[in-house]
This record gives sequence, C-alpha cells and structure tokens, in this order.
Amino acid sequence: MGKIAVGIVGVGNCASSLLQGIEFYRAADERTTSTHVGLMHYDACGYRPSDIEVVCAFDVDQRKVAQPLDVAALAPPNNTRALYPKLPRSSVVVDMGPVLDGVAEHMRDYPPEEAFVVAERRPADVTEVLRRSGAEILVNYLPVGSQAATEHYARACLEAGVSFVNCIPVFIASDPQWGGEFERRGIPIVGDDVKSQLGATIVHRMLAKLFDDRGIELDRTYQLNTGGNTDFLNMLNRARTGNKRRSKTEAVQSVLQKPLPRTQIHIGPSDYVPWQRDNKVCFLRMEGRGFANAPIEIELRLSVEDSPNSAGCVIDAIRCCRVARDRKIGGPLTSASAYLMKHPARQLTDDLAKEWVERFLRGEIER
Repeated sequence: MGKIAVGIVGVGNCASSLLQGIEFYRAADERTTSTHVGLMHYDACGYRPSDIEVVCAFDVDQRKVAQPLDVAALAPPNNTRALYPKLPRSSVVVDMGPVLDGVAEHMRDYPPEEAFVVAERRPADVTEVLRRSGAEILVNYLPVGSQAATEHYARACLEAGVSFVNCIPVFIASDPQWGGEFERRGIPIVGDDVKSQLGATIVHRMLAKLFDDRGIELDRTYQLNTGGNTDFLNMLNRARTGNKRRSKTEAVQSVLQKPLPRTQIHIGPSDYVPWQRDNKVCFLRMEGRGFANAPIEIELRLSVEDSPNSAGCVIDAIRCCRVARDRKIGGPLTSASAYLMKHPARQLTDDLAKEWVERFLRGEIER
C-alpha cells in the first residue's frame, strides 16, 4: 500500500513511545514468530504499523531542536519506558516550532531534567516544512493547554493540505468551525484528546455504562490521576487543565442516560509525583444504589505506562486518516474520533464506535 508520511509536533514521551512501537512491530514483521500483541488493528486496509514513516518533527526544547529524531526522542525530560533496544538513525532533524502558549510559566521553577529548556532559535515556517517533507498527516502532541500553538499547527495543516490527528484537549475536530474548514478543504481530521488504549477514561466509561445497563443508579464518582512525566508537571497549572477536565468528564457523562450533577462527579489530573516517571496511577471510586436502594461501591486502582498506552490509539488514528485520504474523504472522521478520542464531535458508546470503525475500514460507511 505504500508508506504513510507523518509529522510530529512535540517530541516528548508520547512521540518516543510511538517511534519505538513502530520499530517494535517492524521487527516483529521480520520474524517468523512475529507477535502483534498490543494492537487493536494489525492490518488496517493494508496498512501496518511499520508503514508509518516520520518525515518531519517540531519541538522547542534546546536538547531536541536541531537533533536527529532518534536522539531527540530519548533526550531529557523524556522518561518513558524503553520499548525497543535502539532506534535506527533518523535522517529527520527536529525543527524549532513556535513557542506561543506551548510552555507553562511554572515549568521554569523545576530542574532541567524534569521540565523544558526552551531553545533560543527562530521558529521554522511550519507550512513550508510540511510541504517540503511530503507529510500527509500531522500528529499533535503539544502540552495540555496549548490553545494558540495547536491552532497555529492546525492552520498550517489547512494551508498545506495535511491531515491532523489532535491528541490534546484543544477542541479542533470537535469545533464546528475548525471541523467545517477541514471538511470544506477535503482534509480528514481525527480528534480531540486521545484516549489511552486501556486507561482511566475507557475503564471509567465501561463501568459507568455497566451501572446503567444493570439498572444501578450511579450517585457520584471520582477519577484522580497522578504521574511523573512532563504532562503531569505541565498540568500543575490548573489554568491549563479546563478543557482536559471537560473532555474527560464529558467522555464519562456521555454514556449515562442521566448525566450526574456537576457536584457529584470529579475527573481530572490530580498531582505530579516525579518518581512515578511515565507511570500513571488512577484512583477511581463509584457510589450507587441497586435493588431497593441497596448501596453499591467500587474502588479501583489502575497503573499503566502512560505514553505507550496512548500510542496504541494514535497508530490507528494515523492509518484511519490515510484510508480517508485514499478515499478522498474530508472533515472529522466520526468513527475513528469516537473510538480513539475523548472529545469527538459526536460521542458514541464504545461498542458502537468500535463497530463503526470496522465498518469504515471495510468501506461500508463513509466516515
């Protein structure tokens, strides 16, 4: 089917896990006893993970800008788990992106090994880099709260005719104006705010729907998350987390027949614990009433490697975008966005979203 040319914004832990994962599955393809563990789709309309080729990348950290991509992917403050022994030497050199609102002020108060060190370089012309590199799809891994920076890259995609996979809670695909513009130009987009493959949001949604399906009245619930990567450090600034909390909360509320009052549901990032590194721990509690108001309570602790968990969804989002490009379909992809993102333009239950993705890949529905 050919290669899928991809650009990356933000060469952090998530990008590092994606790059290592591509090499992991490429190596598995070459072994006779290959394993495809951890994939929702090994083959998506003829496209395999090993078909993804990163052709350009943007960052703002001085330890990553102007470095080969394989070096930048492992540079501090990245601290994700190693998934592959050694990344092959990359011919892609990381370009300086516009800083705008991509770096929170409070991160200056932390040591370099934990936070960003902004490079003193002139930003590249994003549109020109996309065109010159031949990128077909741009994956947005900017920090939470990067509204202006995300919009800058989204505009560049529109100008260059490049698809956008928006992994953060800045609402682009789910915004009628932005989504409509991608549709008018015939450019597919998937977003917003990537789910983990098996993370806090998907588990919370499944349990909430289980309550509903089994006739249990859910009275109140919380989901508290801690981690030690730059994502959690960035989110110590609560002013940057409004859309994140909204995205995660709406993802759970959308599966309930009767949404909970705001005072009875609390979901969002809770604290930064440096020694957790890229490990994310979720504490989830649900309180409800069953037969004759008999009380039912669930308490759950979920521990996952944060960045590889999202890469499993991004690798599908990229391939769905490429399939849509092959079919000349533009605008937000309803099926892929509902299945892979927390805040799609249209929420679907997870079982229905999975069914729609399978039908989309088979060509039975347009998007």
